[in-house]
Amino acid sequence: MQAANVLITGASSGLGAALARECAGPGVVLHLSAREASRLNGVAADCRAKGATVHTVGVDVRDEAAMAGWIGGAGRLDLVIANAGIGAGTGDGWESAEDARRVFETNVTGVLNTALPAIAAMAEQPPGADGLRGRIAVIASVAAFVAAPSAPAYGASKAAVQRWTEARDATERKRGIRLHAVCPGFVHTPMTASNDFPMPFLMEPERAARLTLAGIAAGRLRVVYPWRLYAMARLVGALPPGWRNWLLGMAPPKRSGTPSA
Repeated sequence: MQAANVLITGASSGLGAALARECAGPGVVLHLSAREASRLNGVAADCRAKGATVHTVGVDVRDEAAMAGWIGGAGRLDLVIANAGIGAGTGDGWESAEDARRVFETNVTGVLNTALPAIAAMAEQPPGADGLRGRIAVIASVAAFVAAPSAPAYGASKAAVQRWTEARDATERKRGIRLHAVCPGFVHTPMTASNDFPMPFLMEPERAARLTLAGIAAGRLRVVYPWRLYAMARLVGALPPGWRNWLLGMAPPKRSGTPSA
């Protein structure tokens, strides 16, 4: 899809960088963030080369006031993508308390710090050519549908934002704002690069970005891919919890730590 004014968090690498490059074009204004603005230099240069106007900022999505100030001062926003996220696992034998808190603070609170001020800003702007005041896409995960013991906080955080997004869309569409829960499978990013276990249907971020934007353009509330992995996740997720934990417990654990998505 081609939105004129786009804001993306976590845009310095992986899916966020691919989304920025895919959205870039003549007449497009991109607002890109990362925890350190310098990490965005290469992505911003690529997007400017495609004709886009690019504004970059260093901001942590966990900082509610900073996020509200950035989003509220961005001007018109047609598409906001809450992409920033981190992962952690039980590679040391357990998930540390520090990892669990960081994952929830980034993947849940960070999403709210992005989506809520975006909703407030969009509610005050006139509808665009498509009749909408704006769209907000939240990057969840296929992991939202399986309580995987190797990454408890990650799966739970993605389930929380997936369900919040889908439920919130029902009320926001009444005032011309659409929300989309994007649930990718395994995407080749810095976060998945440390995984020691098989990742079925692993895809490059460029393809994931195209599928994400195509799903949003089609108006799908839940944008999920690839379908085969989604079907597997729903099947395993439907097993009795004890059986599911036994089955998934045979896979190597996800490494501990919190690399950026």
